[in-house]
Amino acid sequence: MQSPSTTTPDLIVLGFHALSDPLRISVIELLRNKELCVCDLCDALEVSQSKLSFHLKTLREAGLVRSRQEGRWIYYSLNIAQFAALEQYLSEFRRLYQILPARLCQEPS
Repeated sequence: MQSPSTTTPDLIVLGFHALSDPLRISVIELLRNKELCVCDLCDALEVSQSKLSFHLKTLREAGLVRSRQEGRWIYYSLNIAQFAALEQYLSEFRRLYQILPARLCQEPS
């Protein structure tokens, strides 16, 4: 979960960091279509709850997933707004596809 003081550049960095791990990508793929309980994620990924908890924390801190507790279970879902923010960041580079070359540097006299 992001703190109120987390800035947009920080969220971009956290988001891409969170997406840099194959297990976290697998979690994202499983959550693509529906909310899942942590026990279902553990079963589907064949990992222990302690290992998965570390990765879910990283995804939550990056704002990529949301969690809610119901009884003793925690359910996870995607936070589409954060994916949209990452997509927006990347789309800015599309408009820069024709980057002008740097000016020639002058040798000091």
